[in-house]
Amino acid sequence: MRRVFRSTRFRVALTAFATSAVALGAVSVWFVVQSQSRLENAAQQLAVAHAEAIVQLLDTGAKPDDLRLLVRDSIYEVTDRSGHRLASCPALRGATLAAYDADVTVGPGAVDRADPASVGCAPELGGLDEDLTVHVIHEVSGDSEYDVYAGVRIDPEGQAAVDSARATLTAGVPAVAVLIGVIAWFAVSRSLRPVEAIRAEVAEIGAHDLGRRVPAPGSADEIARLAATMNSMLARLDDAVTRQSRFTSDASHELRTPLASMRTQLEVLLAHPDRLDWRAACENALLDVTRMQDLVADLVLLGKLDAGPDRLEPVALAEVAEAAVAGRDVHFEVRATPVVRGHRPRLERLVRNLVDNAERHATSRVVVEVSVVDGQAVLAVSDDGPGIPEADRERVFDRFVRLDDGRARDDGGAGLGLAIVADIARAHGGTAEVEGGSRFVVRLPELKTS
Repeated sequence: MRRVFRSTRFRVALTAFATSAVALGAVSVWFVVQSQSRLENAAQQLAVAHAEAIVQLLDTGAKPDDLRLLVRDSIYEVTDRSGHRLASCPALRGATLAAYDADVTVGPGAVDRADPASVGCAPELGGLDEDLTVHVIHEVSGDSEYDVYAGVRIDPEGQAAVDSARATLTAGVPAVAVLIGVIAWFAVSRSLRPVEAIRAEVAEIGAHDLGRRVPAPGSADEIARLAATMNSMLARLDDAVTRQSRFTSDASHELRTPLASMRTQLEVLLAHPDRLDWRAACENALLDVTRMQDLVADLVLLGKLDAGPDRLEPVALAEVAEAAVAGRDVHFEVRATPVVRGHRPRLERLVRNLVDNAERHATSRVVVEVSVVDGQAVLAVSDDGPGIPEADRERVFDRFVRLDDGRARDDGGAGLGLAIVADIARAHGGTAEVEGGSRFVVRLPELKTS
């Protein structure tokens, strides 16, 4: 039960109920008040007209006793300045209009039918069988000799309509508000069905079935965008897990080879200590240890790159490239001096990896160029080697990828050099690609300096 009260559908339904109740209640009160006000205003205006007509008759010399003959179908009362009643119609038993200055409710039998003063009064007052509401107005004659009180019966049909509307709205507004709350409850429940389907699907997805996707509704609303975002996230997780699995498998394979070689050499040395050259065996083992050390360093660097970029600072790309190629037999060209926001040691590693790769495949010449093209800093490393086939120009940046030519070389690496180049470029907001087979181009956002 507590979960129901804290749910979104309950809060939305409660908000809809409260809002509709307040809005409908305010409109209903305004409607009833305005309707009642119109009835009373109409009675007041008519009572004023009757009072003014009686005052005009008195001002022309008519006597109060003559009013019952001159004024018919009216409710009035005339008193002198001392408050004594001189004439009235009807005669109200035990009451006087002079005692009221607004509305007076006259109950059944309140009209004294035996009083001669009631002769000529409003005929509808005779034989009362229910309460009668009369609006009373006070006027004074022109010579201030008489006080005149005139009353007008408020329209009973209009009053009944107002009373009926008041009763209907009093019972109807809460009912309608509850109905709106119930409709809101079911509407939100229906709207949240796709969300529940997404949640249920995500709850069943494990690390081994990241290829599954959440159901996407056909609408173009926030829920559809949520499903698209969830599917995009699952695709990224699937890709990351696949890459991690492949990376772990390749890394274990690369580490297993030098370890197996070292173990074999040690076992042979122990089995035939007098027949083998210990110095040569140690040199071979040292080469395997160095290879393992370089591989582990590359794996650590890739792990750091996957974890996210370090703190970046303005770096002159030409200076970084010049420092990385110092002492090497390469042709270095600076066509511009761009500044990028980057990590200097890793940018130097990027340049060294590209130059190492170019030297490994070049026939006689390696060229390093730094320039600016279309607002981007460009680092290009090219060689005069055979180049990379077009089908392999994207794959060559994957981890542990070595082409046949690279595998045939004795000094071939583990296939991580160009992968590190691509990851460093990506960590700096740039790209790495192959152009023309033997030209590697890295593009980085240029940092505008004032």
